[in-house]
Amino acid sequence: MATDAPTPPGENSPEERLRATGLRVTAPRLGVLSALEEHPHADADTVARQVRASLGSVSTQAVYDVLHALTEAGLLRRIEPAGSAARYETRVGDNHHHLVCRSCGVVVDVECSGDAVPCLTPEPAHGFVVDEAEVTFWGLCPTCTSETKEYV
Repeated sequence: MATDAPTPPGENSPEERLRATGLRVTAPRLGVLSALEEHPHADADTVARQVRASLGSVSTQAVYDVLHALTEAGLLRRIEPAGSAARYETRVGDNHHHLVCRSCGVVVDVECSGDAVPCLTPEPAHGFVVDEAEVTFWGLCPTCTSETKEYV
């Protein structure tokens, strides 16, 4: 979650992360990073609403452009659970996976149980050099599970 607290030692500020990738520091870019730190796994529309709430008028296209630029620069990760709009997160560069609720669509990070990257490799690999495995676990979250039990 984003806070007003200073960035802990060893962690780069959003401004430093942007500069390190060669991107200019702009209010929309900082707004998108902040929105996704507060709301991981948000879709573009949710990010746009959050950015507008903090900055005022920002076009939807500008938000999409920023999401694309930050993803290309490696500052965001784009995930696309089946049947869902693309979602974005600031957690990049590690080997984590996701749990997705089939009912409400909530997405939760889950650590990889493998020791090496990628944690899974296909057999046979058909000549591919695999560098990442994206695993999505599907089920019902605790809230939807309890709601389902109420109606049975």
